[in-house]
Amino acid sequence: MRRALLTLVLALSTSPSFATGEIEGLITPPDRTRLAQFGATRSAAIDEARRGGLAEDVSTLDMMLAKEPVSFADFDMTGEWQCRTIKAGGPAPLVVYGWFRCRVIDDGSGWTLEKLTGSQRTKGRFFTDSDSRLTYLGSFYVAGEKAKPYGSEADSDQAGYAFRSGPNEWRIEFPAPRYESKFDILEFKR
Repeated sequence: MRRALLTLVLALSTSPSFATGEIEGLITPPDRTRLAQFGATRSAAIDEARRGGLAEDVSTLDMMLAKEPVSFADFDMTGEWQCRTIKAGGPAPLVVYGWFRCRVIDDGSGWTLEKLTGSQRTKGRFFTDSDSRLTYLGSFYVAGEKAKPYGSEADSDQAGYAFRSGPNEWRIEFPAPRYESKFDILEFKR
């Protein structure tokens, strides 16, 4: 009996470990792949945007990306935010949209985002990835429609990484979104 127990303990300790946690049961395989290719997708789309975008838009993109990520510790994301989308790569090399309204609430299980104005919207949740990066899983929808639950339809699912860049600013970066671009950034400021 003792030998069987020792064998079991040794076998379990040498098995590969897998991440557990709520996100592991939620994230879809296509979104897991998109996030795994985040760095390469980001680099290619930003290079394309810099080569083909208007000088003013490239300047906006570069200023935002120059801000190093800082810790989310002691940061309260809840409240009303101005938000805008930047689309990099694809049919138009770079598009910087105007500002819209977004809201973040704490629903008791974590932060939930909803883009409230504009024709293209998102609604979803954040999961801690590290001290300076959160994972966002959400659903894309069009104004006038209802957001579908994440994981219910591949064409509306969104996945990205959120980075805080200052006391009152942060962004979500979406690799390989389903529509219009190779890389989207949703920027937030108070």
